[in-house]
Amino acid sequence: MNQTLLSILAFVPLVLAGVLLIGFRWPAKYAMPVIFLLTALIGLTAWDMSFNRVLASSLQGLLLTAAILWIIFGAILLLNTLKHSGGITAIRHGFAGITPDRRIQALIVAWLFGCFIEGASGFGTPAAVAAPLLVALGFPALAAVVLGMMVQSTPVSFGAVGTPILVGVAGGLDKVGMSEQLLALNSNWEVFFHLIYSRVAITHGLIGMLMPLLMVMIMTRFFGKNKSWKEGLAVAPFAIFTALCFSLPYMAAGVFLGPEFPSMIGAMVGLAIVVPAAKAGFLLPKQTWDFAEAKDWPAEWMGKIEMKIEDVAGKSPVSVPMAWAPYLLLAVFLVASRIFPELKAALIAVSFGWTDILGETGVSGSLQPLYLPGGILCMVVIVTCFLHRMRFSELKAAVSESSRTLLGAGFVLIFTIPMVRILINSGVNGSDLVSMPVAMAQLVANGVGDVYPFFAPAVGALGAFIAGSNTVSNLMLSQFQFNTAGLLGVSGAMMVAAQSVGAAAGNMIAIHNVVAASATVGLLGREGITLRKTMLPTLYYLLAAGSLTMLAMYGMAISDPLMVG
Repeated sequence: MNQTLLSILAFVPLVLAGVLLIGFRWPAKYAMPVIFLLTALIGLTAWDMSFNRVLASSLQGLLLTAAILWIIFGAILLLNTLKHSGGITAIRHGFAGITPDRRIQALIVAWLFGCFIEGASGFGTPAAVAAPLLVALGFPALAAVVLGMMVQSTPVSFGAVGTPILVGVAGGLDKVGMSEQLLALNSNWEVFFHLIYSRVAITHGLIGMLMPLLMVMIMTRFFGKNKSWKEGLAVAPFAIFTALCFSLPYMAAGVFLGPEFPSMIGAMVGLAIVVPAAKAGFLLPKQTWDFAEAKDWPAEWMGKIEMKIEDVAGKSPVSVPMAWAPYLLLAVFLVASRIFPELKAALIAVSFGWTDILGETGVSGSLQPLYLPGGILCMVVIVTCFLHRMRFSELKAAVSESSRTLLGAGFVLIFTIPMVRILINSGVNGSDLVSMPVAMAQLVANGVGDVYPFFAPAVGALGAFIAGSNTVSNLMLSQFQFNTAGLLGVSGAMMVAAQSVGAAAGNMIAIHNVVAASATVGLLGREGITLRKTMLPTLYYLLAAGSLTMLAMYGMAISDPLMVG
């Protein structure tokens, strides 16, 4: 079989995923097992991989899956714990008294609070949390979902305390092979990895400067009485101020602290500055803006569920500072676990792993339950139970709800991540072929040439659209993007950063996320209306990301230790 046909064959699993998920509208729980079996078959036959290597790669994928599920569980558990303790109710009440202007409420609740929830929880949670919160404040259900989906952009690469970078990018790249090359060049993996995530933070930070304004303009244009872009533009000074209060600490955290913190720190600093500024009337427009009366709203704006967030029966209300305390604790615990060497070593000491799985060299995996964000989230949950004086039955209900949510995500990931690891580990085979991602990279680089960096974010977005996850898009495509950069002789770190930025933007149109957000406000079945509106900010994001990537590659000629060609 010639090289071009092999390269096309390598693409088949990704193309089939698109056809089944989008064309035939198969649920991921049916599509991904089929894709996994097809990938294994291509690996065994066309790529001449040994059965042992395919099985070892699958087991490596399952170890990675366990790490992701542990983080998802911790994130959802904290959210459900706050729901049962009355913390979410208190947070909602705290937002309601800031300003009557709906544009400012959208900037604070949807953008800043949404970015914080993304940083802490990820996995589509912000839209599912922010949408009902906005409806409880008096927003139309459809507007709440659209705003919630627009949050699935700038903060997403560092969502769930850095999972898309720590698991997606690090797990999607050939870390062992790259570490050997870097060592030969007097560098190391940590230096190269820092280059990737710091460039992700800077690119997102720059593009995200306009997202809050775009969010408000889309709200006033599609949901306002006068259908006016101008009424959104009127809040530009405050929107840009909000963006700066988030983006500057976000970029600084990405460059100096690590991938766990940018979204959380950007949002916390933003809320600490923007909320008092709004209360003081700083930069606020003279005219207050509101929706038309609810009786005049079109039927398609209305959810089938009347959203009410009730106080927890029989409990003293939790104060607003106490409601926020668990998230503050989470930030403190995470920072401490990453910057204090002794604490880090103690947490990492609890580790389960398998080196050279089934005797296959370079196929290894490990799980560090205490050091992973999942462990730290669970520690915060325990502290929260005491802080909020929760009954055991309330904690039990939170654990039960979180476990049920995990089952759906878990089944899909059990097939998705092993499939990705087969692709990545296919470079060791009986026919001396390059790995499947390298073959894909060769086909694309030959076809598009030097302008490929402009399209790199769109490729990442396509991956997120198909998989419904920035993390999974990064797992599938990071090595492919890196190899394409190598063939073009441009920065691999910047190309992988462009992948991550694009995959984050793709979350705005990821059907899984739209469905999750729509379900919380009773809008299931109207996902198409939401997607038509979120296409606009997605297009802006990808055009801006592609342009910045081209500027970095060719205008600024940025480099990294592994540049070849």
